[in-house]
Amino acid sequence: MLSVNLNCDLAEGGKNDERLMPLISSCNIACGGHYGNASSVKEAVKLALQNNVKIGAHPSYPDKVNFGRKPIKIDSNTLEETLKEQISLVKQTVENLGGKLHHIKPHGALYNQLKHDKEIAEAVVKLILEMGKELVLFVPPKSIIKETAIKNNLKTFTEGFADRAYKTDLSLVSRAKTGAVLHDKNAIFKQVLAMVKNQKILLENGSKIYANFDTICVHSDTPNSVEILRYLHQQLKIENIKIE
Repeated sequence: MLSVNLNCDLAEGGKNDERLMPLISSCNIACGGHYGNASSVKEAVKLALQNNVKIGAHPSYPDKVNFGRKPIKIDSNTLEETLKEQISLVKQTVENLGGKLHHIKPHGALYNQLKHDKEIAEAVVKLILEMGKELVLFVPPKSIIKETAIKNNLKTFTEGFADRAYKTDLSLVSRAKTGAVLHDKNAIFKQVLAMVKNQKILLENGSKIYANFDTICVHSDTPNSVEILRYLHQQLKIENIKIE
């Protein structure tokens, strides 16, 4: 039986976290870089533990003004310090509440830069290994960060996006462009099914490219995210694909 891990970026100020958490396998908790603080992290961790959801830290460039979605100039030492601080906040909170940190998923501009920036990728992998060799890193397909993690024996989950359009180089279509964010639940299911069942990404030009996926993200700030996840549960069950 095929299976899929569904993940969501949470604790980002949205109003649907309590409704989304029971519908996902893994959550990525904003930890102060682009959004959040100790209080919001603790609330999200408690909710995840109540729903038996795998808990991840969602660190970002320290830029709340732009929600971590724009690259910023930052020296390597400062970046390492802020990422360690953000990840530690989630890790310590989880452990204090009797749980265990499962994974790390970088956010926004940092996530995108890790696709091609070898220097930052090496620094991030080194930091995560220092924080826990058992941790999993969520990575984009066919990326420098994935190659770097594998080379250094850091476990990875290759991630696909259910609700985002892809360009031919596997980068995401800019949110500023019409059609970048998918809202139609049937189109989203079609994209997820292609990723999980056929290991293919549907590109904006209509073509497909092969890639393996371990986890699929539905963005919590997509307006109908709860409806989308419920529909995915319904349709994946029909396709005999287990959510775990």
